[in-house]
Amino acid sequence: MRQQAKTLWYDRPKYVYLEFCVENSQNVKVDITKEKVIFSCLNEDNIQIYNEIQLYDAVQPLDSREKRSDRSITCFLRKLKEKVAWPRITKENHKPAWLFVDFDNWRDWDAEEEGEMAVAEHYLDLINSCKDKGAPPSMDDLDDLDDDM
Repeated sequence: MRQQAKTLWYDRPKYVYLEFCVENSQNVKVDITKEKVIFSCLNEDNIQIYNEIQLYDAVQPLDSREKRSDRSITCFLRKLKEKVAWPRITKENHKPAWLFVDFDNWRDWDAEEEGEMAVAEHYLDLINSCKDKGAPPSMDDLDDLDDDM
């Protein structure tokens, strides 16, 4: 008997993340090619888990990794074309029942870079406004405090 793992995915500027939700997995195998990901393992009940995903766009297989935890296996797929959004994970228009968007980690990163630039510009303005404000204030009044003690 073979089943598919519930799979969550989300898009970032350089990577696409896939999380195969299998607790206490064994014999984990992840095959990442330029256009496809094949995932297989045994779950805690020794049932064969198998997922195959034809990717929406190309990835760099040698620069992609997976990480196993007690509850899931996460794949970090390095995009061939960085900063190009993936509106979906597969080429097919239909979505398999086991594949879900991970809305907890999904962000609109197209506007993220503009926001980071605005923060950097604000920080630069702040630093520039602190420069060249004249001589530091006199500390003569601190000498009076020493005499009082």
